[in-house]
Amino acid sequence: MSAIAVHIDPARIIDEVDPRIYSGFTEHMGRCIYGGLYDPGNAHGLADSTTGFRLDVLDALKELRMPLVRYPGGNFVSSYRWQDGIGPRELRPRRPELAWLTEESNQFGTDEFISWCRTLGTEPFICLNMGTGTLEDALAWVEYCNSSSNTHYANLRRKYGHDEPYDVKYWALGNEMWGPWQVGQMQAKDYAKKAFQWAKALRLLDPSIKLIGCGETGYSDWDRVTLKKLAPVVDFHSIHRKVPSYRAIAAAAEKGLEITRSLIDLAKIEHDLSKELTVAFDEWNVWDPVRAPGEKGAEEHYDLSDALAVASWLNVFVRKADIVKIACIAQSVNVISPIITSPTGLFRQTTYFPLHLFSTLMRGKSLSVHVTTPSPETVYNGPTVPAFIRNLDTHTPDSAKLTKFIDVSAVLASAPEQGGSVSGENGNTELRIAILNRSDTHSFDVSLLFGPAVSVRDQVRVHEVWSANLGDANGFGDEKVQTVVRDATFTGAYSVKKHSFQSMCSFIYTRGRG
Repeated sequence: MSAIAVHIDPARIIDEVDPRIYSGFTEHMGRCIYGGLYDPGNAHGLADSTTGFRLDVLDALKELRMPLVRYPGGNFVSSYRWQDGIGPRELRPRRPELAWLTEESNQFGTDEFISWCRTLGTEPFICLNMGTGTLEDALAWVEYCNSSSNTHYANLRRKYGHDEPYDVKYWALGNEMWGPWQVGQMQAKDYAKKAFQWAKALRLLDPSIKLIGCGETGYSDWDRVTLKKLAPVVDFHSIHRKVPSYRAIAAAAEKGLEITRSLIDLAKIEHDLSKELTVAFDEWNVWDPVRAPGEKGAEEHYDLSDALAVASWLNVFVRKADIVKIACIAQSVNVISPIITSPTGLFRQTTYFPLHLFSTLMRGKSLSVHVTTPSPETVYNGPTVPAFIRNLDTHTPDSAKLTKFIDVSAVLASAPEQGGSVSGENGNTELRIAILNRSDTHSFDVSLLFGPAVSVRDQVRVHEVWSANLGDANGFGDEKVQTVVRDATFTGAYSVKKHSFQSMCSFIYTRGRG
C-alpha cells in the first residue's frame, strides 16, 4: 500500500484557534450536578465543607482548561424557573422536572454556579428558558447577574450576599427549540420572531452581553430561517450534534459548518452587515440514548472508539478555526461525560485523554492541512452517520472525501522554554500535529510534508492514546486507556496504528534561509 501524504505549510494560516472551543457544559440532568460536581456532606471528605463542591472533580476539570461552562441546560432549561434556585436553601421550592421526568430540589442554582465557575477558573455561559419562560423572566435573570443599579433583582442579589455584579457575558436564546422533545417547541419563523424581540430587550438592559441564537445541525432549514432573521442581533449561531458511534461524525460536523458558513455569509449580505458572526457548537459528543437513556441519567461508559470520536470532533473544530469560536462538550461530569464519579472517587473515561491533549497542546494558529488518499483502503466506504455523508462522497474525488481514515489537524504555537514558561517573539515555535486513524483494521505509513523553506527538527515528542482493542474502556482503579508520552526521531514518515489517536506530535521549525 502506498504511503499517505499529509501536506502542511506553516505559512498557510486559517485563523487563531479560539480557546473557547474547549469549553464545557453542566445540566441539571442525572448526576451531573447532584452527586457530581456538587456533593455536600460527602461521607468520604471529597467535597468542600463550605460550598459542597467536589474537590476531585474540580481538580480533574482544571486540567482540561475549559474557558466557558454552559448552564443550566440543555432540555432542562425549557421548564426551569431560575428564581427557584436563589436565596436561602431551606426556602427553595422542590419542582417537577419535565425534561428528564425527575424532581428538581433547586439546592444548586445561579449563585452556586457562579461560585463554582470562579473556583474552577472558568467563565459562565447561561442559557435562557424560552419554553415556559417569559421575556420578563429573562430580563430579570440578566439584571440579577449583571446589574449594578438600585433595582429589584440587583438588590435581591445583594440581599443574598453578592454585592458585585457577576458580569455574565454569554447568554443563549433558548435550547433546541426546534425539537419535539422540547417544552415550548416552535416553528423556525416563530422562534426567530420571538428571539429577535428578546435580543432587542436584553441588549437595552445590558449592551455588553453576547447572544447565541438557537440553531440546529448547521444543514437544516431551521438554520437558514433563523439566521436570516437573527443575524443583525446575535453574535453566535449555535449548532448541536451528538451521534451514537464514531463513524464519520467528523464528516457530518464539517459539512454542517461549511453550510453554516455560507448561510451566515448570505444573511450578512442580505442585511448589509460587517459584524462578526460565528458558530457556537455548544453541544457535541458521542451519545447512544438507547444504551444510556436520558431519563436514567445518560451515564455512558466510553471505550477507545469513543475516544477516537472525540479526537475526530476536535480535529474539525481546529480545522474550522475561522468559523467555530465556541464549542462545549456535552456534558462535563457523569452525564455522557469524560469524568465518572462515585461517593469515594472518580475515574477519567477514555474520552478525557484526547480532550486533555487538544486543550493543552492544540492552541495557536490553525494551519491548512491536505491528506492524500493513494489507494481505496485509505477511505472508509461503509455506512455513515448520518447517511448523507456517504451519498455526498459517492461522486467526490478521493482526495476531497470527508471519510478518509487518516484525519489530521495542525497548529503553529509558541514553544515552552526551559522551566516551563512560554517563549516570546524571539523564542521557538512548534508545529503541533494531531493525527487520528479511524480504521479498525489498517495501520498506515504517513509521510509528513512541509512547505517551502521550512526546517523541521528530527527530535519530536509524541503523545499517544491507543489500546489493543477498540472496545477497551476505563473504570474505577483501572484507567486502561490513557495518554502515553515518548520522544521519537522524525525521519519524514510516521507509522500510525490502527484505531488510534496515534500521536500529538510537536515539531520545532524555523524558516530556512536563502
